[in-house]
Amino acid sequence: MALKFAFREPRPTAKRKEIPVLQLKIEVGKAGVIGLWMTGMSAAPVEIEHLTKVFKVPMRRERVVAVRDLSIKVEPGEVYGLLGPNGSGKSTTLKILLGLVSPTRGKTKVFGEDSAWVRSRKDVGFVPENPYFYKFLSGAETVRFFGKLSGMGGAVLEARVKELLELVGLTEAADRRVGAYSKGMLQRIGLAQALVQDPGLLVLDEPTAGVDPVGSREIRDLILELKARGKTILLCSHLLSQVQEICDRVGILARGQLVREGRVEDLLAVRDRTEVVLEQVSPEKLSALQEAAEKLGLKIVSSGRPQTTLENLFLEAIEPGQSADAGSGKN
Repeated sequence: MALKFAFREPRPTAKRKEIPVLQLKIEVGKAGVIGLWMTGMSAAPVEIEHLTKVFKVPMRRERVVAVRDLSIKVEPGEVYGLLGPNGSGKSTTLKILLGLVSPTRGKTKVFGEDSAWVRSRKDVGFVPENPYFYKFLSGAETVRFFGKLSGMGGAVLEARVKELLELVGLTEAADRRVGAYSKGMLQRIGLAQALVQDPGLLVLDEPTAGVDPVGSREIRDLILELKARGKTILLCSHLLSQVQEICDRVGILARGQLVREGRVEDLLAVRDRTEVVLEQVSPEKLSALQEAAEKLGLKIVSSGRPQTTLENLFLEAIEPGQSADAGSGKN
């Protein structure tokens, strides 16, 4: 159980005009208070302002602009999808945000802290596209290892390891060596290690890359569960149908520039058309509707039976009664 309290610092002075709101978080377990820390609440989880990154080509007098004047802001509790073709600047943007690459110009902030500072990453969990773990460790040992790197230990860490393995559906494989894990299981153990210190921001780079449709659905359900728990998530993905299902807002990059951004439903809406779905319409009734529409000066662009998605068809074929929209059960 976690208790949260919000309070403000003293009134601003001439040197301190802003009044940041602070969050005191107390985690209580059976043994009493097991966690106590303070984080800022006023700053957005991710702020990217006029970011530009130029790479010099070795042995040549050439420069490659990977990211050009990019500005993005991710709000608390939001799932933001960063989309774009290969070479559009997605990975470079994430690396700069995580402090792995220095920007040429612009600023990137994590919860108000400059991402160049190590302390900005204390409340961030990261899962790369191809996570690598020590193959001789078990799933539980892997999560425990990263927990210790985060400064955790004792009963608090053991309880956290058990909780996370249950969350990602790997309780039965907890003692199995990671070297024997499938691609989907590796992605899920990657999510577990990223969540070990209970970060406020989760950064996912192609979380379902190389995973079969069943494993992809399970990871999608995990992301939705984390969203329901109030986590802020920034992800890159090529699976547009999955991004459409889980993201609140998306930004589309092309040649290092942000070409489109907005809420998913707003971007997908066709402005000059309205869709009406009817059940059990006979050919006679459909013909009457078309005549009525013509009298009103309306044009029916198309008609026919609605289609499911290829993902749903595949999942229904291998798991009768279990489509991608039929729940979040694990296998």
